[in-house]
Amino acid sequence: MDMTLNPGLKKALIEVLSEGLPLVKRPYAEIATRLNCSEAEVIDGITEITARGDLKRFGVVVRHRKLGYRANGMVVWDVPDARAAELGHCIGQYSFVTLCYQRPRRLPEWRYNLFSMIHGQDREAVVDQVAFIVKQCGLQGIEHEILFSKRCFKQRGACYPRSAELQPPRLAI
Repeated sequence: MDMTLNPGLKKALIEVLSEGLPLVKRPYAEIATRLNCSEAEVIDGITEITARGDLKRFGVVVRHRKLGYRANGMVVWDVPDARAAELGHCIGQYSFVTLCYQRPRRLPEWRYNLFSMIHGQDREAVVDQVAFIVKQCGLQGIEHEILFSKRCFKQRGACYPRSAELQPPRLAI
C-alpha cells in the first residue's frame, strides 16, 4: 500500500474519528464534507492509518440499558490456554455475546483467561444464555463465573488530547 496521506488530513481524520462516526446513511461522506475532502480520500485515509497501526479498530459503543438490557454479565472462563482461541470463537459467535477476548491469567489470585460479555433483560436470561454456551461449546466442567454489573458508567469511544507537540495517537474506535 502506498502511504501518501497528507499529515494534516491524517491528524484531522484521527480527531474526527475519535468523536465517533456520524449516525447517517453515508458517514464517510459526512466526514469528507467536514474535512473539505472527498469521500474516497476519507476511506483511503482510514485504510492507510489502519494499515500503519495508528487506528486499531472500529467498534460500537452499545447503550444497552436504553435498549432494555438491564442484566450485564461478564463471564470469566478458566479454559486451557491451548484452546482459548477455539473456544473464544465458539463463544463469540452468538449474537447475545458482545465481547469475547483472552487475557493473561494473574495467578494465584485470578485464574481466568477468557472473558465474554453478555447483556440480558434480566439475570435469569443471562444465566440461561451462559448455560446454552456451555452446552453448545462443550464447556461442561470448565470453571466460570458470571460477574454482574452493579453500576453503569458513561460509555464513549477513545478520547485523545489535541496538541501539536504530540504524535498522532494510536487509537481504537
